[in-house]
Amino acid sequence: MKPPAILILCTGNSCRSHLAEGILRAALDENFRVESAGSKPAGYVHPLAIKAMAEIGTDISGHHSKHMDEFLSDEVKTVITVCGNADQACPMFPGQMNRHHWGFDDPAHATGSEEEQMVVFRRVRDEIAKVFRAYAAGLLDAGK
Repeated sequence: MKPPAILILCTGNSCRSHLAEGILRAALDENFRVESAGSKPAGYVHPLAIKAMAEIGTDISGHHSKHMDEFLSDEVKTVITVCGNADQACPMFPGQMNRHHWGFDDPAHATGSEEEQMVVFRRVRDEIAKVFRAYAAGLLDAGK
């Protein structure tokens, strides 16, 4: 039986939610299931998000953009929104026990050369990592 999901939501499900999903999955154990989705999925995972995660040893190249409605019949214990628009559009999920909102800048809006955009992706990735690794540590401590 699969554990209830921790669902990370963002509007497009192309950058921030995938960064958070990858980081949280890597920080937790098999007793947790982490998913991500969007209220208006972009239909792809941003290539620079994949590149930024590869730099820290986490492969999200197999992720795909999903609509949050795919999880309405799923057991979702926690919903975490990582952008303001998703927080406004987030439905209540049956059995949902926890809801958090931690907003981050959208690196998809970065401009300039690829390297200039990567500076923004790395910054947002590192901000997300700080918050989600602390969250994971709290979950793992609570389970002991």
